[in-house]
Amino acid sequence: MGADSKFVAFETLYDKKAMLGPGQAGIPLPYVEGLRMDEAMHPLALLCFGMYGEPLPNQNGAPIRLVVPWKYGFKSIKSIVKIKFVQKQPPATWNITNSHEYGFYSNVNPAVDHPRWSQATERRLGEFTKRKTLPFNGYADQVAQLYAGMDLKKNY
Repeated sequence: MGADSKFVAFETLYDKKAMLGPGQAGIPLPYVEGLRMDEAMHPLALLCFGMYGEPLPNQNGAPIRLVVPWKYGFKSIKSIVKIKFVQKQPPATWNITNSHEYGFYSNVNPAVDHPRWSQATERRLGEFTKRKTLPFNGYADQVAQLYAGMDLKKNY
């Protein structure tokens, strides 16, 4: 890792013989994601190699998956096969595919609606009623300082 690296770029497994092509998947492949270095180094950002004391199963993102609990789920890239430290903001699949709907940061922010739906409420798995969505998915006390001074409506 160079001292001048500001971002971490992630790339997922893409096996053309065994997986859908980009046209069938509807997104460019391989899937790519990125974080700022301070986000990636935060104690809540995890690289997951296993679960329940066993190696991570394919369906859960083997060989490695990223877990970033204060961001929307698509930032938690699965099946990582490449990690690079870079100076400039790396590409992110959903930001490339539909940048007016998916920003690079993708922090859970109930004050910023997706263009096609409200993000003010959520329904959790196993629950039948909706609840208010919490900023940063309930981790504001731990991560809000990473974004101090940023316009979180503009930098969604």
